[in-house]
Amino acid sequence: MPTVAVVGATGYAGAELVSILRSHPEFDLAILTGSSRTEAAAADLADLHPRLRGGGPLPLTPLDPEAIVAASVDAVLLATPHEASLELAPWFVDRGVPVIDLSAAFRLSDPADYPAHYGFTHDRPELLADAVYGIAELAGDAIATASLVAVPGCYPTSVILPVRPLVDAGLVDLAEVVIVDSTSGVSGAGRAAKAHTSFCEVSLQAYGALEHRHQPEMAEHAGVPVMFTPHLGAFDRGILSAIHLRLVEGATESDARAVLERTYADHACVHVLPAGSWPSVGAVRYGNRCDIGLRGAPSHRRLLISSAIDNLVKGAAGQAVQCLNLRCGLPRDLGLVATSAAPSTGAARC
Repeated sequence: MPTVAVVGATGYAGAELVSILRSHPEFDLAILTGSSRTEAAAADLADLHPRLRGGGPLPLTPLDPEAIVAASVDAVLLATPHEASLELAPWFVDRGVPVIDLSAAFRLSDPADYPAHYGFTHDRPELLADAVYGIAELAGDAIATASLVAVPGCYPTSVILPVRPLVDAGLVDLAEVVIVDSTSGVSGAGRAAKAHTSFCEVSLQAYGALEHRHQPEMAEHAGVPVMFTPHLGAFDRGILSAIHLRLVEGATESDARAVLERTYADHACVHVLPAGSWPSVGAVRYGNRCDIGLRGAPSHRRLLISSAIDNLVKGAAGQAVQCLNLRCGLPRDLGLVATSAAPSTGAARC
């Protein structure tokens, strides 16, 4: 049975990873740590995330990369801040340990983008060419042999899954910017306390308009120019994206629907909804599913796409487990089981 270490288990995405992996039929959770060597952590992860109670102990240990390598784990999952991943991922890769990284430290191929969008200089640019961008449904073969997988951001996942197949099929007018308006639940801001995400202050509002750090990630991996405005929603988890693009001359909604249905016909975690049906945050809550709805405006050659994901699952931990499955030679969606009910332990579902 493959063994894994989760570094950064104390955050929202890290705890979601643990929730999935503890019930996974093929993985053994060998080591759980915080995000840094100095992080003061509880003795057991369930002390920080009570929803994880009742499934056996989840002991937290201090972050010690040498101890993780000595434990001969089969993979390390990093649910760590970008700068921490930039330090840790190369360290493990250099020692032959595959890394699934949930941060943005290796998502962009141009090292010049990191100071501009993330505020740090990338000191391992040679790894950017080797890192595989981990959209499990679109890059499965590359993920299966990767030493470093960069798990996509939550907002980009909601955009790339519906848009990239249409770009690859030549249906999108690349001379026109694609407009993306997305709304995310408060968990997307992380676990640290902030005034604007406190219970009495949180409200539907735009932020980071046209300058959010996920915009270049969307543009690079969807293959289109993007104008992106994120919004903070007054709910805990989930993302709903509205994507407005222009089709090439002669392309129709039916063409777009056919491409998406064909692309995802054998993928349990991406659903193209019937015409007239629209995704909702509630429908994908606690799930590793992306729901996609679309409608065309023929007189303007416009296509409206709506997509919904759970930002902590398909937008983070669930997608990471899909990548881990592929990297370990297992079925892509193993451990991600279809259900409509919110699980008592928070385990992810397709």
